[in-house]
Amino acid sequence: MAIAEVSVVPIGTAKTGVSEYVAGAVSILKESGLKYKLTPMGTILEGDIKDVLEIIAKMHETPFHKNAERVYTTIKIDDRRDIKAEMDNKVKSVMEKIS
Repeated sequence: MAIAEVSVVPIGTAKTGVSEYVAGAVSILKESGLKYKLTPMGTILEGDIKDVLEIIAKMHETPFHKNAERVYTTIKIDDRRDIKAEMDNKVKSVMEKIS
């Protein structure tokens, strides 16, 4: 299972705020059924790598539908195949070590 962090940033828009564009991208993710967490600086999602990449491509396209002239998307992917990796377990493992 892959865990990915994605940040979709529209460039060349009339306003400096981007929450409207983020909401559009997250609505695509919500419809996908993949598990995700919205954070202040990006969105983390998990699932089969093919599904993750397909959804990220759709998320990247959403600002163009709202007249963004350019979109800058960053992606980090942790694709672990030896065990079933989940975002909550990664956090839990760290928290146990600092307790």
